Amino acid sequence: MTFAKIPLEQKQRALHELREIKTQFAARNWFPGTSGNLSIRVGEHTPDDFHFAITASGKDKSVNTPEDFLFVDAEGKPAEATSLKPSAETLIHCEIYRMTGCGAIFHVHTVFNNLVSELFHERGSIPVKGVELIKAFNIWTEDAEIEIPIVPNFAHIPSIVPHVTEKLNPQIPGIILRNHGIYAWGANAFEAKRHLEAFEFLFEYVYRSELLKR
Repeated sequence: MTFAKIPLEQKQRALHELREIKTQFAARNWFPGTSGNLSIRVGEHTPDDFHFAITASGKDKSVNTPEDFLFVDAEGKPAEATSLKPSAETLIHCEIYRMTGCGAIFHVHTVFNNLVSELFHERGSIPVKGVELIKAFNIWTEDAEIEIPIVPNFAHIPSIVPHVTEKLNPQIPGIILRNHGIYAWGANAFEAKRHLEAFEFLFEYVYRSELLKR
C-alpha cells in the first residue's frame, strides 16, 4: 500500500496516540536529554512494505509541538516532504516491524534498564523467574522464566541491526541495548505500553534482587 492510500484518520490517530504516550512517559522522566523514541505503524504490513509514524530527532519530549513526529517507510525514509529528521534509531524500528509485524514500538532510557543490561551483558540476556508481571507478555505458566535479549550498542546504528535480527525472540516483546535502553512492542499502542511498563518493573525487580544477593 502506498502512503497516499493510507486513510487520513489512521494517520491522525497514530499521531494522537503518540502525543498521548509521549506526554505520559515524559512525566515519568523516561526521555532524559531528548533520548528515546516512539513509533506507531499505519496501513497494511508486509515485511518489505509498511509505514509508521516516529518521533523526530532531537526534540524535547516534555513539550508538544507540530514538529514532534513524521511518517517514514520500511527503509526509514520520510514518506512525504518534510524538513524533519527521523530518530537516529529508526532503522532498529524498521527491523522490528519487518520481523514482527507489530503495531507500535516504544523505546526509553532508564537507570534500571541500563544497570541490568550491564549486569548481564556477558550472559546475553536478562533472566527473570517467577515474577507476576511476566503475565503481561501473555505467558501464564506457573513460576515462568524468561530471558530478555541484550544486544551490543554501537554509535553506528546500522551495525546494531544484525544483532537485533539475530537475538529478537518473538515470544518476548522486547529487546535491550546494552547501557542504552529497552525497545518494547505490541500489536497496538496500548499493548506496547503495557509491555514496556512490565519490562521496567522487571528490570527494577531484577536489579534490587541482585543487590540482596550481594
